[in-house]
Amino acid sequence: MKKSLLFIGLLSLGLSLGSCEKFLEEEPYSFLASENFYKTEGDAVAGLNGVFNALLPQTYFGRTGWQITELPAELIRVGSSTDERAQLSRFTFTSTNTEINSWWTNTYRMINRANDVIEKVPGIGMDVTRRNNIVGNARFLRAMGYFDLVRCFGDVPLVLATVKGPNDDLRPTRTPLAQVYEQIIEDLKFAEANCYPEDKIAAGEKGRASSGAATALLAKVYLTRATTKAAQSGDNQSGLDACNRVISSKLYSLLPVYGDVFNPDKENGPEHIFSIQFDLPPNTGSIIVRQFLPSQLQGLGTFTVEDSLVRSYATNDVRRAWNISNQAGSTVLPRYYFNKFRDEKRIGNDARTNYLITRYADILLLQSEALNALNAADPTKYQGINAVRVRAGLAPIPASKVTTKDAFVDLLVRERGWELVQEGHRWFDLVRLNRLKQREKAVFNRDIDDRYFLFPIPQPELILNTNLTQNPGYN
Repeated sequence: MKKSLLFIGLLSLGLSLGSCEKFLEEEPYSFLASENFYKTEGDAVAGLNGVFNALLPQTYFGRTGWQITELPAELIRVGSSTDERAQLSRFTFTSTNTEINSWWTNTYRMINRANDVIEKVPGIGMDVTRRNNIVGNARFLRAMGYFDLVRCFGDVPLVLATVKGPNDDLRPTRTPLAQVYEQIIEDLKFAEANCYPEDKIAAGEKGRASSGAATALLAKVYLTRATTKAAQSGDNQSGLDACNRVISSKLYSLLPVYGDVFNPDKENGPEHIFSIQFDLPPNTGSIIVRQFLPSQLQGLGTFTVEDSLVRSYATNDVRRAWNISNQAGSTVLPRYYFNKFRDEKRIGNDARTNYLITRYADILLLQSEALNALNAADPTKYQGINAVRVRAGLAPIPASKVTTKDAFVDLLVRERGWELVQEGHRWFDLVRLNRLKQREKAVFNRDIDDRYFLFPIPQPELILNTNLTQNPGYN
């Protein structure tokens, strides 16, 4: 009998995906047998590996993740004018867009695997600190999944228990945004308290969530919630406090050379707070390098750089020289392409390029954002943004230049684009900072409707789950 795609995502019929990095070398198990599986610490580790494995398909963070979060913005141009990536880029997408459907389905699949670990591992007799670290990792990933869902879709079904069979509730209703945010924060606080700090994660375990990763994600959760109907009065202060905890830990820092952030030989370094791990076959590789390189460099040439981004970079900004190029050997190309992610060992589609969920530069910019939101007259709001600018070879903005709150947001929007382009932040940033309409109008002279502050609930879910309702403005 045909079931809802949400149910398919939640049930997760098994883990046949290849492993990635050392901590995924242990073969994960089939979740159909999970009731009888969780007996030993090895079982707990294999179960958590299964949650991390769920992040890797191209239809999730292997490709779809940055397409969903970067294309509905103004920095990346799509070559095609008709396919579903072009629909995302041109704000013509509908509830039938398969990339949006993949994002929804794979996020819930990962969440269900996390739920399985969260439910079963506490009953295993093992060292309590190690057990709590495993559960903390699962709760971090569940929070990350729900944070993506609420930012993209608004109210979403909050499912906190595994689907065990056809008699379970396969047609959940949408949970109010405020309740989902409370669960995200609860999960991240648990992860912050129980995941190992970065300097205590063994080399073979790099890629697991640290306590610092939970703190960093908490910062963005609070600052994002502050801009929604679920806002709490202390959100901006809580976001600033979380940024300051990451900074004061001294466990993370900016790499002196910007390009080193994206060098696969220097992955999981002091600037990388949490990254999804990709590697060469037989592990799962990332397609992002090939998709952005032009055909002259054995790429697919799927995307190029919007002219407005090319023009906006200062000529002495080291990020311009690293992130974009119009050279292929001695050939000058008609358009700039993205050269940000590189891997000289790439094999076809597969590169070692990790998906950078959050890094230290992001936290410094969020600290400036929080300070501005709390007190626009506070000159210390320039500290974070200036640290990022100086690393890029640009002069710091004088602390005496106390701008209005809105004017400083414009500075942040530009800086985040120069620094974080192609890393899966742009649409989220423009929505959170209320600059989506302004940037679309400025770059494309395009007026977009309010409905595009959320994505549509995928049509297959609406058909198979009659308890779901569509977001306003979509059919």
